[in-house]
Amino acid sequence: MEPSTIRHEVIDGVLVVTLNRPDQLNAFTPTMADELERTFVQVNDDDSIRAVVVTGEGRAFCAGMDLSSEGNVFGLDESKSPTLADMDDLDDPELSRVRDTGGRVTLAIHDCRKPVIAAINGAAVGIGATMTLAMDARLVSTKARFGLVFGRLGIVPEAASTWFLPRIVGMPRALDLAYRADILDSAATAEMGLANSVHEPDELMQEALRLADAWTKGKSPVATALTRQMMRRNSAYDHPREAHRIDSLAMFHTSIGDGKEGVAAFTEKRDAEFQGRASQLPTFYDEWMQR
Repeated sequence: MEPSTIRHEVIDGVLVVTLNRPDQLNAFTPTMADELERTFVQVNDDDSIRAVVVTGEGRAFCAGMDLSSEGNVFGLDESKSPTLADMDDLDDPELSRVRDTGGRVTLAIHDCRKPVIAAINGAAVGIGATMTLAMDARLVSTKARFGLVFGRLGIVPEAASTWFLPRIVGMPRALDLAYRADILDSAATAEMGLANSVHEPDELMQEALRLADAWTKGKSPVATALTRQMMRRNSAYDHPREAHRIDSLAMFHTSIGDGKEGVAAFTEKRDAEFQGRASQLPTFYDEWMQR
């Protein structure tokens, strides 16, 4: 089924996902959440895709949640009274209208096996900003604006941004950004450490695709997928021995897989021809993801 709020285009192995509600400044809806979550789950099994770039149609990236809908604008069921114990099983269908919709998207991005790059072409506010925190890089246009504006609305940061944001900018800056709830221009976004680089509007997508190529072209899809998850998960462990356990398994399995071709190509001074697939990772991977 074709998505109705986003658009897919494949450019030389890079999936470009365009938020596609330009008349509403690409405002976020529960439907968009469903379509983005589905995209980042399905791309894991598509070995023709090396990386993902996310951008917005028109003059905005995403202006935040669509506040024009009736009832609870965040798509939540106000008849429920959820407790902490109720949140143990996030796959429980009963939680479908309790769970934060943005969080469903960022968890899918976090679990993605392909590098994900945000090409922020305009306003990125609320969930438009927090969804990008789960991505691996944020490239911004000179026309971009970045706002964690939750404090202005009397709500809290969502989309698991209280996990992602301090890891990107550090705790003092994360708190300052959340408390102030300001909207930053492109220069301030980069200065705060939220953007990797700033580009002219007509150069933004080209730079995002160039970065995707630099990260993935000629690289092992298996090693890239494992590296992405090792960086994201191992750094959160309490002790480096936990990272060592995963490093050991990942090193063992890549050394007998694409690593053999990589070593041979290096010694023979030729380009490697990796055969591994990100859809078929070592057996320990699924168990590790469940921890």
